[in-house]
Amino acid sequence: MSMTPPISSRPISSRPDSMLADPSAARAHARAMEGTLVEAMPTLPPKADDLPKDVSPDDLLWEETIAGGGYATRILSRGTRLRLIDLSGDACASLLLFNAANLAERLNIADTVKVQWDAYPTTGSVLLSDMGRVMASIEQDDAATHDAFCGPSNEASNQRRYGDGRNSGAHPNARDRLLLGAAKHGLARRDVHPCINLFKGVRIAVDGAVVPNVGPFAPGRALVLRAEMEVIMVIANCPHVLDERPWTITPLRATAWRGPVTADDDPIRTATAERRRAFLNTEDLYRR
Repeated sequence: MSMTPPISSRPISSRPDSMLADPSAARAHARAMEGTLVEAMPTLPPKADDLPKDVSPDDLLWEETIAGGGYATRILSRGTRLRLIDLSGDACASLLLFNAANLAERLNIADTVKVQWDAYPTTGSVLLSDMGRVMASIEQDDAATHDAFCGPSNEASNQRRYGDGRNSGAHPNARDRLLLGAAKHGLARRDVHPCINLFKGVRIAVDGAVVPNVGPFAPGRALVLRAEMEVIMVIANCPHVLDERPWTITPLRATAWRGPVTADDDPIRTATAERRRAFLNTEDLYRR
């Protein structure tokens, strides 16, 4: 049976590295890649055949599959819905939010928990900034396994668990992936603040122990966020910092579409006094 020889046994002139050393050949090679599709990449223009029935395809803004170990960032306008789907049951979306008009304002997980008197965000919960404003709301949640305590993995934690935690290595950490996304908006390492981890959860036991709930879970669980202000969103899809299994992380699908700004009688807004006040704080930001 005839087989293509491995690169190491091919003639030097036929090796890709030799070919790419020639600028003309490199250009031809690069252009030949046009139209090549891989699982994890943005779809341009965005397409999705499973939008909610009340959403027009013309309102679709973003469609991307974020690889295990990958990251993504987008600016989301007020009213934008962002749907995240854990495609295979082992995604972990470490999420940061920044006010797109004032980068000093960002998601504050401690306030998100204490102001709402709830340590376990799910449907109806809001994500608060450090200025008491609602940055996003959770409109839908099929998972109910999220983590507002542990933050992202880092190079040291991945080094201990996998033997390597470098950003350029085989086991990149969530903190450095978040840094890559934040840097695209002029932000630096000091701006990578505590995140919320979506799809991987923890519970606090009676004795104070942090009990991880990291799956694997059923594939296809979805969460829909509604942007309540114009935000910069950064997501890293890396294993949870308390996941003790060998490196296990599967793709995360992100779909965003235009939607209306929250109405005064919205049930998330009116659910509690704390949320009503936080929404008023957000509206005050946009008062002209």
